[in-house]
Amino acid sequence: MTLRSIIKPTLATIGALALAASAHAAPLKIDAAKSSVGATFKQLNVPVDAKFKKFTAAIDFDAAKPEQGKASVEIDVASFDLGEAEYNKEVQKKEWFNAAQFPKATFVASSIKAAGAGKFDVAGKLTIKGKSSDVSFPLTVKKEGSAQVFDGSLPIKRLTYNIGEGEWKDTGMVADEVTIKFHIVAAQ
Repeated sequence: MTLRSIIKPTLATIGALALAASAHAAPLKIDAAKSSVGATFKQLNVPVDAKFKKFTAAIDFDAAKPEQGKASVEIDVASFDLGEAEYNKEVQKKEWFNAAQFPKATFVASSIKAAGAGKFDVAGKLTIKGKSSDVSFPLTVKKEGSAQVFDGSLPIKRLTYNIGEGEWKDTGMVADEVTIKFHIVAAQ
């Protein structure tokens, strides 16, 4: 066995893998100006809508082969906007998001399954404030011109992630139920 007999097949294998990888669709480019991630919760039984001003998403998705799809989202928790500077500053404290120690919240999909025309079931791991849990939610995907639009909402319990510690564990003021809503517009 010569070095040439080892190298030649190895290079051929690497070339075939590179060709196969390049044939796979490239991740979609997110249109940040048209995309949004927010949260809805109740304070004193009144619905409150807030949004995250900074987030990134990586999506590699083909509706014809959803099980091969990949998706992840990283949210800058310091960008949480309740519409008032004083509240925004408060939710960054240790009792709430503890943004100094846990600056990012993340979601990484582990599976995407077809659930009807333009509908999918997504499962994955959500991590907020250093706490991770397995979550699942319905997702709708539609075409708008050359873009794909991903819409979904994920209900969570804030106390699962220690959002609202100390006196804020009492759900009489701020409800435990929170719905994370997202609208992601992406294209090749």
